[in-house]
Amino acid sequence: MSDDCAAARPRQLLHVGCGARGNRDLPACLRGPAWREIRLDIDPAVEPDIVASISDLHMVADASIDAIFSSHNLEHLDAFAVPRALAEFHRVLRADGYALITLPDLRAIALHIAADQLDAPLYQSPAGPIRPLDMLFGHQAALAAGHRHMAHRSGFTATTLGRSLLAAGFHEVRVHEGGHWDLWAVASMPATGAAVWDELARVMQ
Repeated sequence: MSDDCAAARPRQLLHVGCGARGNRDLPACLRGPAWREIRLDIDPAVEPDIVASISDLHMVADASIDAIFSSHNLEHLDAFAVPRALAEFHRVLRADGYALITLPDLRAIALHIAADQLDAPLYQSPAGPIRPLDMLFGHQAALAAGHRHMAHRSGFTATTLGRSLLAAGFHEVRVHEGGHWDLWAVASMPATGAAVWDELARVMQ
């Protein structure tokens, strides 16, 4: 393939735990004609392109993905399965790719639990009020509706998330505390360009 053809190809975005089609959690910088979104989810009801757990991406070729977006997925895995999932993220990314990950910040949630606010709504989501209880164990309304895969089985602080990504082999990792009791992380590969950090700076704030 010529350099011109390679430059013209859409970048491959693996959107893991994508949820229903039209899910608006995909950051603007990962949308548009420059990207080809590949939707992956464990729930066939949301009609993903690939039905799979994020801990087993064997149907995705090595070094075939330019970016991974993972929003509130890793906490649904048992702690022992997290290294396997992150190793899979690393395996499928190209040498200049990156993973953008967001998930609950246990440290921020723990402050509310210590203040005896376990059941106090902190914010309104499209699914209803969200409490520390939901952030810690999974959204209770979704679990009550039978979506048992939505239970939370592990959790992270900024330190443990960064450490886990580095242990998976990522070249550089930056983790930031978000504004909604969440963490945001970018994990880069050895040839990831410096422009990526500028591109994602607004998302990470």
